[in-house]
Amino acid sequence: MVNSTQSSAGSTAVGIPWGEAPYPVLVADAEADLVFVNAAAGLVFPGARSGSALSDAVPAWLSSAHARYLAAVPAQRPGVDRDPVVQGPVGDRTFEAHPTVREDGTVVWWLVDDTDHRLAREALRMEQERTAFLTQASNLLLSSLNLDRCMDVTAQMAAEHLADAALVIAPTHGRELPVVACLRGGTPSKFGVAADPDEVPGLGEALQGFPPVPSRWIDPDAAPSWLIPDGFGPVGSIVITPLPGHGVPAGALVLLRHADGAAFTEGEEVFARLFAARAGAAMSAARLYAEQASITETLMRELLPPSLHQVSGVEYAGGYRPSLDHERIGGDFYDVHPPAVEGDASLVVLGDVCGKGLEAAVMTGKIRNTLHALLPMADDHQRMLSLLNTALLNTHDARFATMVLASAAREGNAVRLRLTSAGHPAPLILRSDGRVEEAPTQGTLVGALPSITAKTAQVTLAPGETCVLYTDGISEARGGPLGGTMFGEARLRRALSECAGMPAEAVVERVQMLASQWVGTGRHDDMAVVVISAPRTNHLSAVDGHTRGRFTA
Repeated sequence: MVNSTQSSAGSTAVGIPWGEAPYPVLVADAEADLVFVNAAAGLVFPGARSGSALSDAVPAWLSSAHARYLAAVPAQRPGVDRDPVVQGPVGDRTFEAHPTVREDGTVVWWLVDDTDHRLAREALRMEQERTAFLTQASNLLLSSLNLDRCMDVTAQMAAEHLADAALVIAPTHGRELPVVACLRGGTPSKFGVAADPDEVPGLGEALQGFPPVPSRWIDPDAAPSWLIPDGFGPVGSIVITPLPGHGVPAGALVLLRHADGAAFTEGEEVFARLFAARAGAAMSAARLYAEQASITETLMRELLPPSLHQVSGVEYAGGYRPSLDHERIGGDFYDVHPPAVEGDASLVVLGDVCGKGLEAAVMTGKIRNTLHALLPMADDHQRMLSLLNTALLNTHDARFATMVLASAAREGNAVRLRLTSAGHPAPLILRSDGRVEEAPTQGTLVGALPSITAKTAQVTLAPGETCVLYTDGISEARGGPLGGTMFGEARLRRALSECAGMPAEAVVERVQMLASQWVGTGRHDDMAVVVISAPRTNHLSAVDGHTRGRFTA
């Protein structure tokens, strides 16, 4: 207890008796001896007595602060705080100590219990750090729809912020579990392990994902060797947390800490689950995107035309530019069907479906499949177009199309062509002397009227001569110096006249380059072009006689 002499030793600057102050008050002189201890201070520092040394009664942080304060504050300036407030622990509590110099040179230390404030500040700081971490994790994970990248980011961030090492395990792929492991400060490494997940407590349930299962603490001694990353050392604690996905399990997150480190707390486990929820959602989205991309690629492969090459002594080349650069398919299409019997004519089809984008591409798929089924009657263009017209009229899609059919067969060194236009721009014939002629064919479009009419033209190509089939996306492309002028058939003919004697692929590239330069960055329709050439007898059109055709819709 503090005696009455101590309680009446003086008063504060504001006139409140020190002995009645509700918070601890200590008064020490220049020799660091206590001259006053109030009742509240006696409860906090049981060994504090008047006349005893300050260093024997209070923690070192407070006695050191007293010495520094006396050295920094001149005696002739009493009542002025010169040193910042000091803070330190007393048992399991934390106190702030505020110094004030009295006129007699003693220092009054006012102590304020700051434990609750400190805990609140630490909790706020920790919450802010966790929120910032989760935000960073979400940004990194959602910035990529690549599953491998998501697994790497998850393992690396978990190792840096949640544990000393982390493993991300995806559901079984074939006979192996895909695993990404990462040590703190290291880089992720991927490997596969042929293991039964049910042999690891909690791993099988986490990989199943449903119903939701809590995290599992497992005995490090029960963990298989593959669960411990190389170079990790003795394991102190392991936690397995499920990675929940969008209706399907995304995998499991394994967190490890060293034997000489602190074990996982319940609060850390809860926070790990928050991180796992974000990682699982990102991995699930990446896996779903990969599956959809695979399906799209498979379907797209059926919509894209085959490579064009030399068939039965006739040279072919094709090119395409979609109306939007990010699209690959659309309303323009072309195909080259080799003859079923050697010596017969190949069938070339180039068409333009009303519309753009995926819906138009679906329609091109229907037309191409129908024409493929009608190949046995490829010698009769009129009948093929009539049957195709009937098929389109009986579909629910009201789209129509224009197209041109070309049957090409080698006769000696020349190529014999039969050309039939159905509402499409007539093919252009490039002669060896640079003259450009329009094939005398015309007809009505397909898919719009109950019956169609079409005129077939007969054309012969001498060696080095070329037939050009194109869609109106080229002739009607708007651009030029004023930005709104059509490229036009006259300009196209002049461009072709400069291509006399060129191989088919070179002609395609020339037409595409000029049309692209004309439209610049402006909007345009789909552009497709197919070139049929009679090869020169002393000219190799391409390596192995093959050249790659391109298509977009």
